[in-house]
Amino acid sequence: MQNQYKITIIIPVFNEVDNLDRIESTFNQFFSSAIKKSKVLFVDDGSTDGSFDKIVSICQKSESFEYIKFKQNQGLSTAIKAGFNTCNTELVGYIDADLQTNPEDFNLLLEPIDKFDAVVGFRAKRKDTLNKKIQSIIGNSIRRSLINDGIKDTGCPLKVIKTKTAKSLPFFKGMHRFIPALIQLQRGKVLQVPVQHAERIAGKSKFNIGNRSIGLLIDVFAYRWMRKRNISYELEQQNLIS
Repeated sequence: MQNQYKITIIIPVFNEVDNLDRIESTFNQFFSSAIKKSKVLFVDDGSTDGSFDKIVSICQKSESFEYIKFKQNQGLSTAIKAGFNTCNTELVGYIDADLQTNPEDFNLLLEPIDKFDAVVGFRAKRKDTLNKKIQSIIGNSIRRSLINDGIKDTGCPLKVIKTKTAKSLPFFKGMHRFIPALIQLQRGKVLQVPVQHAERIAGKSKFNIGNRSIGLLIDVFAYRWMRKRNISYELEQQNLIS
């Protein structure tokens, strides 16, 4: 773990070149107000629109930005998992490259993190299009009815997790939707905090009714299988030779 930085904020990037200048300026502002010293880890998920060149340029200007790059597009869950694996600070955060959530709200999540394994945001006042709101309602309804995890808004891309917890999570494609549930499965404590939400200014959403409902349904059953087969135990006594 690095002593200087306390949290690494993962930003998966797939063809978001029009958002990267705003990410740079917004996070430079956040760094000066963050209650824990923060840095950004870009995970380039095989971008083809010039995003990676822009990422390199940003990282060359500031040591508070770093990156890893995939050879080809692998999807959001893989990008987040690679970010967790790469993280070398005691805390790890996550936010989407569209910046529909505000980096300043990381302070709301960082304040209580010492008492929890994860603090996650929920978008109290969504600013999405009607179509996206309907997709999200359908997706959250499917998830809540089948796994009953108590999470209001699992798709909110604003999370802070203790790195030890994040690195221990079982992951496969689609599992980014179940990060709080996976933490709970390991008897971790999750706090939910309301955060701001804004309209997408640039770039295009990578989600649609197919991957928000049909794909989610498949992933829900994968999670249910994992939960049923999960190994969990508590030691009552031990006598070990050191």
